[in-house]
Amino acid sequence: MARATSVDEWMNHLTQEDIGDTGVPNGSFETMMARVAKFHHKHDFANPENNGHDMGYRLALVIEELGELSAAITKGKPKEEVAEELADVFILTLGNALAMEVDLEAEFHKKLNRIMQRPSKRGGMGIRVTEYTGE
Repeated sequence: MARATSVDEWMNHLTQEDIGDTGVPNGSFETMMARVAKFHHKHDFANPENNGHDMGYRLALVIEELGELSAAITKGKPKEEVAEELADVFILTLGNALAMEVDLEAEFHKKLNRIMQRPSKRGGMGIRVTEYTGE
């Protein structure tokens, strides 16, 4: 059976008890994806009239949230505020996977398996793990 990727598939993937609305972490990627799908469904993001799955728009939102995260860090905001901004970026990332109908969990493991094989390199700003071989 294929894994859920679209909003509708995620909405049908888990029961209401699985999805929950408590915000209590249970460690499940499936629960996070289902809750984000529920949010997309609630606001009908997939409807072309709402532009909620347009990747140009979504990338602009990610950049906006990254700016808020960066500002929270550079301004020395409390850890709770930084964590909230980080959660915004993560929720948008999960939503991007829904908009693109990508199995993000599978892609995560595939990518991590590749980068675990790379050596680290020290650059001017710190350690990097990259395929880049230039100077």
